[in-house]
Amino acid sequence: MSRYFRNRPYLQLLTVSALLTAVLVSCSQYSTKPISKGYHNLTAHFNAYVIARDEIKEAELALFKTRQENYNHLLPILFPVDSMLVAPVKPQLDDAIKKASLIPERHQNSKWLDDAYILIGRARLLKQDLPNAIEVFKYVNTKGTDEDDKHQALVGLMRAYTEASDYTNALNVSEYLRTQPLNKANTRDFYLTKAYMHERKGEYTTAAGILDATFPALKKGESTARLHLIAGQLYDLTGQPTKAIAHYQQVLRSRPSYDQSFYANLYAIQSNGLTGDQKRLAQSTETFETMLNDRKNADLKDKIYFTMGLLEARNGRIDKAINFYSLSIQAAGSNTSQVPYTYEEIGKLYFEKKTDYAKAKVYYDSALALMPQQSPDYAALVTRKKTLDEFVQYQTTIRTDDSLLHLAQMNPAALDKLLDNVIAQKEKEDKAQAALAQQIVDRASSGNVGTVPGATNSDLQPNERWVLYNPVALSQGRQEFSTRWGNRPIEDNWRRSNKEASEAIAGVNSPLNGGTSANEINPNAPLQQQDATNASAQTALGSSGIATVQKAQKDALYAKIPFTKEAQAQANQRIENALYKLGKLYKFQLNQPADAIPTFEQLLTRYPNTLQKPEVYYLLHLSNEQLGKASPWKDKLLADYPNTSYARLVGRAVAQQSTDSETKALATYNQIYELYKANNVTEALARTENSLNTFTGTQLEDKLALLRVILVGKVQGTDAYKQSLTEFIRDYPASSLLPRVKEMQEAASRQTANRK
Repeated sequence: MSRYFRNRPYLQLLTVSALLTAVLVSCSQYSTKPISKGYHNLTAHFNAYVIARDEIKEAELALFKTRQENYNHLLPILFPVDSMLVAPVKPQLDDAIKKASLIPERHQNSKWLDDAYILIGRARLLKQDLPNAIEVFKYVNTKGTDEDDKHQALVGLMRAYTEASDYTNALNVSEYLRTQPLNKANTRDFYLTKAYMHERKGEYTTAAGILDATFPALKKGESTARLHLIAGQLYDLTGQPTKAIAHYQQVLRSRPSYDQSFYANLYAIQSNGLTGDQKRLAQSTETFETMLNDRKNADLKDKIYFTMGLLEARNGRIDKAINFYSLSIQAAGSNTSQVPYTYEEIGKLYFEKKTDYAKAKVYYDSALALMPQQSPDYAALVTRKKTLDEFVQYQTTIRTDDSLLHLAQMNPAALDKLLDNVIAQKEKEDKAQAALAQQIVDRASSGNVGTVPGATNSDLQPNERWVLYNPVALSQGRQEFSTRWGNRPIEDNWRRSNKEASEAIAGVNSPLNGGTSANEINPNAPLQQQDATNASAQTALGSSGIATVQKAQKDALYAKIPFTKEAQAQANQRIENALYKLGKLYKFQLNQPADAIPTFEQLLTRYPNTLQKPEVYYLLHLSNEQLGKASPWKDKLLADYPNTSYARLVGRAVAQQSTDSETKALATYNQIYELYKANNVTEALARTENSLNTFTGTQLEDKLALLRVILVGKVQGTDAYKQSLTEFIRDYPASSLLPRVKEMQEAASRQTANRK
């Protein structure tokens, strides 16, 4: 037979072809034969799955090693998906998706099909391609053949929903998985993902409890040490410092990184402060000294001083806390990651404990200047800063215009002498700032900055630092610039003429602050370093040139003083508005009724004819009521302004209406409505005003109020009509009539615009 084939080569070729065809047919990816499945299992595993799996693991490891932990906040249990941070490993993830996709394309009968889809889902999750990741995990759960793979996909699905902040669906998946028999790996991942979900939702107690259940399934190592650190933070946030300390101690037993052990020690000291354990608190002082003297902590001293400040603040020693926070800022050097949070804490102390809002604003400004916008504290800081900006603006307006009005009443000779002193003091300060600036430049040029060779600007005392490297000075400078010059466009010669005057006289003999001498005007203002150049230039001008400059400065100061009755009226109007807004800010934004009361009372004393009097009476009543004090303001409001919306608000708060009152209200409403239909609008309006006070708190009150709005428009005209619409919206925010009133308001606005 063999000789037969050897003599016929074409038969050999046909035989080989037939054998190859048989093998290829049997290896089809849709075949269920053992040879075919074995071939595709082998090829899919080593040519696709292993490569994709390892690339994803390498990407996750790279992200873990290059992570930037913000130890000023609660650390996330799982690293949140971030497109910016994942950018360096994106090519690996793309290649992993490409390799894993070969399996569903070429190896449909392979046992690695479900695993391939899970890898694709993981890679898309890391890339922040959440919609596609969700679809892939759903597909595995629906079409998968292995229960463990389906459970793994559901854990990934719960993670994707959590990253998308779709907590309803994440909880639904969690509840289903809770009833399933999970293997060890899936149980571990399920617990971690569920804990992460609850942490994201702010449910810290639940997250901490789930983490506790996870630790037995974890091996010692840096990632486990990190989770113990987070568990400690969670227990601290839920008021369980003893449990927190136990986890911080576990960090040290879990092969942590140096940073993890460092912060575990710091957090443990903070938790000791919360337990009230005086023995441990006494030991903490020695611990701080040891940590400060450890050379390995040379670049971490700012964190140590910050923690010392926190402990002092918690024990009510505010000034000591501020001192330690200041040391933290000085020790920061070029690494400013801690600095914005230190400024924030100082700002909180001035805001909440010292109620010094002007200083609090400066520190909040500095915190915002350095804080990353993605920080959890950023949005709240912006909101508080806006409030403090308004506060400083109102106080500055009152102080400045009060000072200017005071100057307008001075004897001309005394005023002239005072302004000379102001200008002289300003020049003296300019020269001092110029000398300081030159000293810093000289030190830098000679390489002898500070007392340590090679020291930088951060080694200088805060008052010696160059302004551009001193965030507090920068914030003070911005504040002074805005107060002094306003919002100015970029242009040449922006400082000339009378633009120099306002702040220079703002503090002089202010009636609100008990008077300010010329020597106290603008001490150490950072922006005056810019004026130092002018001081040097004036020296070169000679005596005649200096005299000319001084005369121009004095003329600019004179131009700001309100000598005419019209200018004085405008200044008083600004003060009146600022007092009114400042009082409301104290009452509502700052929640300081004790400060709101004297502010409103000052407004009424200085401006007894203010148009805001009814509202001020009402706010004085609320502020005294909040403090538990008896006051005459409610009675004065009801007696002097019985027909205002504020009187009705007071009446509504104390009204106890009966069924009889409801019946009477309905009858009265019908009577007034008949007057309205008969076009007897003047009498109808008068009856409505009286009825609103009589039937305050009834179900018909908002209908009466709306009828009043319509009658006001017919009797008193457009402006009064628009004002009454605004009052209705303010006084009846829950009324079912509100949509109609808003439509009326829009129509009135359009009508006014068309007339213009």
